[in-house]
Amino acid sequence: MIAEYTSSSKPATIPAPPRKRISAPFRFMQPTLPPLEDVVAAYRTVYEAGMITNASLVARLEDAAAERLQVKHCVAVSSCTSGLMLVMRALDLRGDVIVPSFTFFATGHAVLWNGLKPVLADCLPGAWTIDPASAGRQITGGTAAILAVHLYGNPCQVEELEKLASRHGLKLIFDAAHGFGSSHRGRPVGSFGDAEVFSMSPTKLLVAGEGGLVATNDATLARRLRAGRNYGDLGAYNPELLGMNARMSEFQAALALAGLDLVDRKVERHNRIADAYTRRLAGVPGLGFQSVAAGDRSTYKDYSVHIDAGGFGMSRDEAAACLLAENIETKKYFDPPLHRQSLYRDYYDPAREPLAVTGPMAAGILSLPVYESLPEETVEAVADAVAALAGC
Repeated sequence: MIAEYTSSSKPATIPAPPRKRISAPFRFMQPTLPPLEDVVAAYRTVYEAGMITNASLVARLEDAAAERLQVKHCVAVSSCTSGLMLVMRALDLRGDVIVPSFTFFATGHAVLWNGLKPVLADCLPGAWTIDPASAGRQITGGTAAILAVHLYGNPCQVEELEKLASRHGLKLIFDAAHGFGSSHRGRPVGSFGDAEVFSMSPTKLLVAGEGGLVATNDATLARRLRAGRNYGDLGAYNPELLGMNARMSEFQAALALAGLDLVDRKVERHNRIADAYTRRLAGVPGLGFQSVAAGDRSTYKDYSVHIDAGGFGMSRDEAAACLLAENIETKKYFDPPLHRQSLYRDYYDPAREPLAVTGPMAAGILSLPVYESLPEETVEAVADAVAALAGC
């Protein structure tokens, strides 16, 4: 993957130090999975018994996740998106839901699927998570809830959001798709608000193939979620609410159970890679980095930098193209933001909230490869390639 040292091709008065170049493309993301024999060993009993969905392994996963997250209830579902949809349905929300514009579109989709109106809030400079002050400016008599996002696994300003929701009598939901393994002031992400919803798709640190977990301390909400994932029926063939088929299969649960012990090592490795990128790139002009508050821990499900074209010397898109020419794939998580997507443009009122941080932030965001098996020399080569684009 890594070629011999070569000198930079950029002209300079003083020759640039040699750097390693990546000689062949490599995957942007590669999940680390538990040994297949461990998954099969757990799955074999339920398979032979013919109980292959929403049965004993799902219950074991729910119990293990609840213990780890320090919550009373965990409800396994088919995906984070279905979990978000069901939480809003189970809470019987009506009206507006405040969401950050700088997020993956599934966050907004869950709002729209419930017939609710998404109201788009700005993000914080540096942290890039939802700005509580912006959310506060959006609250009206029609607001039902705040749906915040632990972006890239970086915990939100939880206390500020909890105070805001309490002051206005709103429900507080966290899209914690990236956050299994994150912590805020010593507490696991998952234990805040009315509910937090995790993803276990292949790009996450806890993998079930597909799947999600809803964490809550509300027994009534948990009961309604268990009904909701089974078409709204708890077994009496008399649905309690309009639900859907959002059950988790036993194989998914077996895969997640086998991977639980890997999570802490994955978080540690992601943080080491993030530190390595940041150390190498900290002096590069025009680059910005996501800030994680003291006392918090991010999963760094994604590691992203922000490129200011004026300082860096080229645009984000030009940088991405140059890196691809060096066999380095990048992503633009999450550009365009919701307010620039066709489904959500009609919900954006620049006179009410201009989203002055989100717009420029999203336009310059560039996500670099980060996963557990990424070799140190590749991390170094990627960082050096980014720095070389700015002549550093």
